[in-house]
Amino acid sequence: MPPQPKRKHTSGRRDRRRAHDALEARNLVQCSNCGEMRLPHTVCPNCGHYKGREVVSKEEKK
Repeated sequence: MPPQPKRKHTSGRRDRRRAHDALEARNLVQCSNCGEMRLPHTVCPNCGHYKGREVVSKEEKK
């Protein structure tokens, strides 16, 4: 069997280890063409524009 810890880790030591485990909100920017929120440096999933020009052609919904 593998060795077991001799002493319990303190709550402070445990909490310091978990200090970087919190989730962060995603950074969103507004699309300059349609105004939809999107991830920065990516093509807009709504209209297909990136840096002011159409990169991906999207078909209109009928």
